Amino acid sequence: MTLLVLGLVIFLGTHAFSMARGRRAALIGRIGEGPYKGLYSLVSLAGIVLVSIGYGQYRAGGYIPVWDPPVWTRHLALLLVLIAFICFVAAYLPGHIKARLKHPMLAGVKIWALAHLLANGDLGSILLFGSFLVWAVLARISTKRRDVAAQHGGTAAPAGWRNDILAVAIGVVVYLAFVFWLHPWLIGVPVLPMRA
Repeated sequence: MTLLVLGLVIFLGTHAFSMARGRRAALIGRIGEGPYKGLYSLVSLAGIVLVSIGYGQYRAGGYIPVWDPPVWTRHLALLLVLIAFICFVAAYLPGHIKARLKHPMLAGVKIWALAHLLANGDLGSILLFGSFLVWAVLARISTKRRDVAAQHGGTAAPAGWRNDILAVAIGVVVYLAFVFWLHPWLIGVPVLPMRA
């Protein structure tokens, strides 16, 4: 579990650093925006690779059970993850969903993490998804403070419903791809019960 913890510290620490706007601006001032983005991406990638390897090693070494989630939480998790995928897509397609949520990517991370916490009761999952949930909540608070500080007039009207329809359609397609193919292939865990 050491690699999992190290990966979480690196990945989420990198993302938490971006909330410290003064330090971030000072670092960009020293090394430049391009090198900062490159370094940020490399460190984030290293963190996510360590998280993946560490979580895989933890799963291979055996679960450490903390609680036994009831079956209904897995059904709820399926619905919540669908909503999270729509939020992820809506972050890139400005519309009513994005205007309502303000930061749909962070909303999606919170929903995704909560869904996985509901469906998994082992220590590694609680550590992994709980860390992402805490980070997303803190990032949203930080972003909200920056938004309030930056407001100087009205907000722009959202784009038409076309982008919302696209966000839902694309989110559903990507979600189905994850449920049926990508989650078992990338994560090694089937989302749906195996058929006999």
